[in-house]
Amino acid sequence: MLFQNRVQPTGDIIIDHARGDFIGNRGIIHRNDQTLGTARWSHQAWICCTLSWQDRKRPMMDGRNWTELFFLDEAVAMAAGHRPCGYCRRVDYVRFVDAWADHAGMPPKAPQIDKALHAARVLPCERTQQRHFAPLRELPVGAMILRDETAYLVRRDAVLPYQRAQYGPPEIRDNDEAATVLTPPPMLNVLRAGFLPALHVSAG
Repeated sequence: MLFQNRVQPTGDIIIDHARGDFIGNRGIIHRNDQTLGTARWSHQAWICCTLSWQDRKRPMMDGRNWTELFFLDEAVAMAAGHRPCGYCRRVDYVRFVDAWADHAGMPPKAPQIDKALHAARVLPCERTQQRHFAPLRELPVGAMILRDETAYLVRRDAVLPYQRAQYGPPEIRDNDEAATVLTPPPMLNVLRAGFLPALHVSAG
């Protein structure tokens, strides 16, 4: 059975056979029949976790614990508004908090991060992804943009089209382009402060 649990950079959650490099959650959003309802989160702590943790295995969308979501890589997770888990990815979480503090001037607590991210990633009335515009030259490596209905990963000298199971061949990075930015502004600040997201092998 294929589940609706693959998160896209655009914030959509689709059915796809590919799992990706990371798992995460945003609370319980599945129903008893293992399908999603209308809700896309049940709390503000949207996290991105490692696929393997202490050899534990769990059935998909079973019970009322949390709904397993999957991302191609951490750049996709960040574009969708997910931060590193402070439990299974403690080292990465500390790096993330340090980068956040470097921009904000003080180390935040997890609930503060989650509140700020939630305000930046979701349009409250429409419950859809917030997006904004910025010149491509201002975007850090690891950000994601939308061009002609396709998401792209920003690299130093190119942009890579997102293709669900991998990234496609590099395309020209036009720094004068007014880009539609998918990655929320607080995440961009973290990237600018030196946080390096774990990227899929196809990103090079």
